[in-house]
Amino acid sequence: MFKALLNIFFPEVCLTCQLQLIDNEKYLCTTCRHKLPLTNYHLDNNNFLSKLFYGRAKIETGTALLHFEKKGITQQLMHQLKYREHQQIGTFLGVWLGKELKQCEAYSNVDLVIPVPLHKKKLRSRGYNQVSKFALEIANALGADYEEDVLIKVTNTASQVTKNRFARWTGKDDLFALNMAEKISGKHILLVDDIITTGATLEACIQELNKAENIKISIATMAIA
Repeated sequence: MFKALLNIFFPEVCLTCQLQLIDNEKYLCTTCRHKLPLTNYHLDNNNFLSKLFYGRAKIETGTALLHFEKKGITQQLMHQLKYREHQQIGTFLGVWLGKELKQCEAYSNVDLVIPVPLHKKKLRSRGYNQVSKFALEIANALGADYEEDVLIKVTNTASQVTKNRFARWTGKDDLFALNMAEKISGKHILLVDDIITTGATLEACIQELNKAENIKISIATMAIA
């Protein structure tokens, strides 16, 4: 009763099309949810994302939930998540991908989920890491540990949206530091980010994580451009 009254005065709307949600819809309307461009990479270990890192960084496997296109529905979701404080999008996508990965043998032995960190200045400015809730839900689904303090962003960089393609590819501005390497030694790590473009940021993270002994690394992102 109370929820019905609340919806009259403060109706919940779809985060992409802004139409009012109806019963049993959450965050997205049914129409927009069906429009989400799924990659289904987790069903193919030889997918494009895995090939992207060939010769650059060794990974066990990799996946992205959605395809990203400019002015597309995925970009709208990412904008709401990163710049409109709709952290529930991270939860929504994390629960979704977590359920999918739980059914995959390649992710069954993941020990630890680590989100790509923000620099402390950007974290303070935004108030949250947009990847955290997404990564946490995946960890919960896989029965894995979750750590935010193992990987540290050392330099504060421009948004991936504003950096030119060369800068994104070389990743020269992306510097990370490994904290307490003993916490990850001997473990299969799932490294999680929001959007992958060239893979430079994840590559830089992988290089730093590999300073720990005897680890395996897989990756998962919300989207791939």
